[in-house]
Order: sequence, then structure tokens, then C-alpha cells
Amino acid sequence: MRIGVFSDVHANIEALSAVMEAYESERIDRYYCLGDVVGYGASPNECIDVVRRVADVTILGNHDAAVAGRMDYSYYYQAARHALDLHAHALTQDNMAWLQALPYTYPVPDAPLLLCHGSPLRIEEFEYIFAPDQARECLSIWDELGELTLIGHSHLCKVFALTQSGRVDELPADVVHLEPGVKYIASVGSVGQPRDYDNRASYTVFDTDAMTFEFKRVEYDIERAAARIFASSLERNFGHRLFIGV
Repeated sequence: MRIGVFSDVHANIEALSAVMEAYESERIDRYYCLGDVVGYGASPNECIDVVRRVADVTILGNHDAAVAGRMDYSYYYQAARHALDLHAHALTQDNMAWLQALPYTYPVPDAPLLLCHGSPLRIEEFEYIFAPDQARECLSIWDELGELTLIGHSHLCKVFALTQSGRVDELPADVVHLEPGVKYIASVGSVGQPRDYDNRASYTVFDTDAMTFEFKRVEYDIERAAARIFASSLERNFGHRLFIGV
């Protein structure tokens, strides 16, 4: 079985459309989204409509939780709060209800996968994992981890290999061959707002037969995505950063 996993769309319909088109050549049997479908971008309803149609399960992200009234976001910086407020008012009733019902985590029943938005530790706090020390904290919940735990949130492509003896290694974010007795935590990057200085949309593929996990990138119409932001009352930097990939 080939599983497509993507995250952090952030209301960027141009990026999401390019990823969905790229997936057409990947022979995907099932899709999962790791959250943050909304926030920052100019097309929240359009993106939710696509994700609802495509993904078997979508995980609750922190921006989704904020828009759905499931967390306090008063401490977010002003431009991010404004985007969340706009999206909360713009969503259709059905799309809002969908956000309000999303799960925090999902253990895939017929694949060795655990899906979360942020760290599987303190799941409702949406903590980051982008360094070995943060991944090492998850050794305390070794039995709860999947053979492969997939997260989003940081907008970075990262892979960490953990052994029960306490060793944590960061691996290249390319093609990862899963080994028995090792557990992996992988951050799948961002569809709609990459932050690794590569402005292409990020998406991933897990092959349960080959036990391989692969990172992929695709170009999309950044100018059009940014123009939608510039034409709205959203912070203009949300559009500018798309060109740079930060």
C-alpha cells in the first residue's frame, strides 16, 4: 500500500492543487493530512473542500484548533490572530463543524503509523520537533510511538531515528528505509508555507511493502497564491515569504 501524507496547507490552494496533481503519478491508495489546513493564506474554504474530499483522516493542527474555537490564541502575534479571525468568519458552517471534530492524533490501524500535528508528547500543546533533543524526549513514550510517527507543525522536512537504548540520529530528508527495532519520527514539511528556504510545496509517500518513506517537492504558482493574499486584508508578508520559502 502506498500512503500519501501531507501537512500545513495553510489556505494555499495553488500549492495544494500542485501537490494533488503530483500525487496522481504516485499510485496512492490512501491520503492523510496532518493538520493546519487554515491560517495565513487566502483560500481556507477551498483548501478544506479539497482535503475533506481527498484525505481519509485529517489531524487537528494548532491553526485549525484556533479557528474552530478549541484553543486560546490570544498570545499569537497580531497578524496571525487577524488571519485566524478572518478564516473563522469566512468558513462555511459545514467546514467549521469539520474542523471542530478533527482528532488530535490517529494510529493507523493497518499500517505502522502514528499521525500527529506536533510532538506526540503533551499532544494538545502542539510542541515542535525539529532537533534531536526534542525527538529524544519521545523515548519516554516509546511504546506509544508508531514504527513511523509522522508530524507537521514546524514546516521543515526532518527525520529522526530512535532506538530503545536512547540513541537518536537525524537522517537526511530524502528516502528513508525503515529498519526493524528502530522507531522514526518524521516531520513532513509544509504544502502551503515551507520554511526551509525551498519554496516548493512539500509532500511525502510511505510504501508499506517496501517500508520506505520518501520526501518530495513540487513547484506551484507562487505569484498567484501571493496575489490572493495581497488582494486581501491579510499581512502582506504572508505572501512575500512564499517566494523565499521561510
